[in-house]
Amino acid sequence: MTALSPEEAKAKYVKEVVTTSTTRLVDVPGVAGRVAVITIDNGLDHTRPSTFGPQGLLSLSAAYDEAAAAGPAAIVVTGKPFIFAVGADLGAVEGDQRDEAMMIGELGHGTFRKFTDSTIPTFAFVNGAALGGGLELALSCHYRTLSASAGAIALPELFLGLFPGWGGTQLLPNLIGADAAVTVIFENALNQNKMLKPPQVLEMGIADALFESPDFLEQSFGWLAKVLAGEITPPRKEIDRGEAWDAAVARAKAVVHGKTKGASPGAEHALELLELARGNDLDRGYAAENEAMATVLMSDTLRASLYSFGLVQKRVKKPAGAPDKSLARPITKVGVVGAGLMASQMALLFARRLHVPVVLTDIDQARVDKGVGYVHSEVDKLLGKKRVSPDEANRLKALVTGSLDKASFADADFVIEAVFEDLAVKQQVFAEVEEHVSPQAILATNTSSLSITDMASKLAHPERVVGFHFFNPVAVMPLVEIVRAERTDDESLATAFSVGKQLKKSCVLVKDAPSFVVNRLLTRFMGEVVKSIDEGTPFEVADKATESLGLPMSPLILLQLVGSAVALHVSETMHDAFPDRFSVSPNMAKFVAAGKTAVWQWDAQGNQTVDPEVAALWEFGDMPLTADQVKARALEGMAEEIRLMLDEGVVAEAQDIDLCMILGAGWPFWLGGITPYLDREGISEKVTGQRFLAPGVASLPA
Repeated sequence: MTALSPEEAKAKYVKEVVTTSTTRLVDVPGVAGRVAVITIDNGLDHTRPSTFGPQGLLSLSAAYDEAAAAGPAAIVVTGKPFIFAVGADLGAVEGDQRDEAMMIGELGHGTFRKFTDSTIPTFAFVNGAALGGGLELALSCHYRTLSASAGAIALPELFLGLFPGWGGTQLLPNLIGADAAVTVIFENALNQNKMLKPPQVLEMGIADALFESPDFLEQSFGWLAKVLAGEITPPRKEIDRGEAWDAAVARAKAVVHGKTKGASPGAEHALELLELARGNDLDRGYAAENEAMATVLMSDTLRASLYSFGLVQKRVKKPAGAPDKSLARPITKVGVVGAGLMASQMALLFARRLHVPVVLTDIDQARVDKGVGYVHSEVDKLLGKKRVSPDEANRLKALVTGSLDKASFADADFVIEAVFEDLAVKQQVFAEVEEHVSPQAILATNTSSLSITDMASKLAHPERVVGFHFFNPVAVMPLVEIVRAERTDDESLATAFSVGKQLKKSCVLVKDAPSFVVNRLLTRFMGEVVKSIDEGTPFEVADKATESLGLPMSPLILLQLVGSAVALHVSETMHDAFPDRFSVSPNMAKFVAAGKTAVWQWDAQGNQTVDPEVAALWEFGDMPLTADQVKARALEGMAEEIRLMLDEGVVAEAQDIDLCMILGAGWPFWLGGITPYLDREGISEKVTGQRFLAPGVASLPA
């Protein structure tokens, strides 16, 4: 291991939140000799999980040495209440020297490998969240038990533009097989950082035993005693290193290409390391992890990821401009106007998170029944996946009901509409609801583009109307844009933020401006791409022009997901507001009138071609652009729009636009926010004459 004394680490890594590991010896019934227990704890409560920086790794290494020197029957490592450990202290490991980055990798590997190479049996009692390096520590032990209440188990590094660099790429595929490892390392991380549930961790073979939390440690020690006595031999999968490994690597490559388009260096390194893991040579594998991690830690990718990470972990917890949370009113019942797909998704989310009655209404019984039926069917799916218990499933179904009578909202504290995107329709809906609810009940709208102020203008109590804009799919997308209209009061706004937090959403305060943040920027983005096609750029060229950014989907696939009619309506709304920058494509109007929903079609082999009917109706100009020109136009358009939004006060700062685009549009973590990216590429200054962020704000070079 690289030589670094605790004193040197303390002096050098002053930003590290130090996690200390302590060793104690305990007697365990049924075990001859004592068991050494190492506890990882940063001295803070569960809201500040334990992480590993250089000082923390040195402490863990010393704790292991102390444990091993005592000659115990076994060595156990566990965490503070509710937390095992959640990986590297990213703020502490950021450096500017390659040899320093190499040292961090070697220090982590050297510390964790002590548990792997130990001649004394090592056990990880994973009593809570285990992410990144925390899970890699557990994988480094010989055996693992897991608490059934552990809330977050994952290797999220690819989501951050990194890769598991302390053994994860080598240990996991050799424990559970390459294909299952691809799910954890690649697929889950690049799918909105999806977490594993404890039963999945057990089923995959990452954990050897699963115990309920009230007596987790007691049961884990009992299990340990049986393992040492030979009464239990945890099964280990036979690893196929031939065709199955080939197939797993191919799947990983497909996932990476589909999600990052080659734009994430961390993901590319992870592919190489997965292939290397086939040899199951830890010396070679760990050395390769060190080399690759040193490269990534020195890159703009890490600095951009740190900026993104700071936004979603810190800024989102204290939304800029949000009123004092003490002003929020309690919510005991929710009403949802509309029973379509979006409304039904919201109803299920409100029931699951708030645990209060939810009533759906619509214009006829068939629609109401369909909406309630959708909720019930989704609950059944959750039950089938064991994500809810039978009792909880029955309770959720009982909470969500339907009615044609808006009088059913009389005792509702929060009513949200999700009806047709037409101002007159929404005004009528709110007028009808206001007849039945109390003056304090919140009236929320899920509109994606219309004026909240206009929507509330004819009401007796416009001060309780607030925008509450979800993104589709509701259960997955983490962002809610909370929109303050001209007369929205602090109590209503505080209640909206409180509800968003209870729904486990990240909320950003937005001014009542056309299409708010995400839809305004995406409409400008797609509008520039469609304009390029109208002018003569082939569909294929325009759609792939921004591929190098690694966005979740191409512009024309995004158009298909959003819905062509919805996209056209939003572009018309934006054209009405800003006719000089937002145009309405005549081709798009014909596209929608013809009932078309997609430009692309796919054959049985998955080959993508333009729908001949779309090609026939589209009228092309004679000024085609290159892919680079389309990309430049789209990015320059967004830079102009962001500058105008900041000047208009749509959000408090550029960081809020970055947060919205990361959480609502899938802007990649590894690019940082959109504003530092535009700064870094020189686009901001080219278009607006200035940077969006001061040098250093985004942890990126000037």
